[in-house]
Amino acid sequence: METNVSSLKNTARIAGVWYLLLAITGVYSIIYVPSKIMVRGDAVATANNILANEFLFRTGIISDLISNTIFMLLVLVLYRLFKQVNEHKAKLMVALVIVQIPAVFFMEAFNITSLMILKGEILKTFELNQRQDLAMLFLKINDYGTLTLEMFWGLWLLPFGQLVYKSGFIPRMFGVLLIIGGMAYIIESLTHLLLPNYGAFVSQYTFVFYTIGELSIMLWLLIKGVKTKV
Repeated sequence: METNVSSLKNTARIAGVWYLLLAITGVYSIIYVPSKIMVRGDAVATANNILANEFLFRTGIISDLISNTIFMLLVLVLYRLFKQVNEHKAKLMVALVIVQIPAVFFMEAFNITSLMILKGEILKTFELNQRQDLAMLFLKINDYGTLTLEMFWGLWLLPFGQLVYKSGFIPRMFGVLLIIGGMAYIIESLTHLLLPNYGAFVSQYTFVFYTIGELSIMLWLLIKGVKTKV
């Protein structure tokens, strides 16, 4: 039993490390870089920011690719941790993450394309304002793709939360917080897609729930791992 607890704890802490790296790279690519580049409703200013901060823009793309690679590694470690709890739900959790990865790599191609358009490497016969509009179109496609993926960011947390709740080696509270966080992601995604005028308002509240859910389980896995007595 002691060996089993030690093995679970090591696996849990590895998952915690991957979760931390996912959080760092995700915040950088999804929040930090867009905050320095994107100007809502102003294609010209956004285009100028991209050209003036090309390296930063490119690091955001690379960070997103690294982030999703880490995401895949994280869920595989979590599968190893929770398969003994419920293998069916553990496989569902993995599937809901893996299905996202190709979409992200495809979406980043739109960001690269928008940069190529703005630099005049393609569509050279187009006027400047036409290139700016086209570049914004590709960036918008990426944005809406992210909103769609946000649905899956919530969906994978539902089986994850159930596994945590039933595990016996992680406090049930964290499972409840994960399920609430998953629902918050789904509500935010649906609001932005169905009622875009209310998206920003709803995000103020949903952000709190999924941040608490994911941050709490990340810190538990990283610091504590599992309960000493299972």
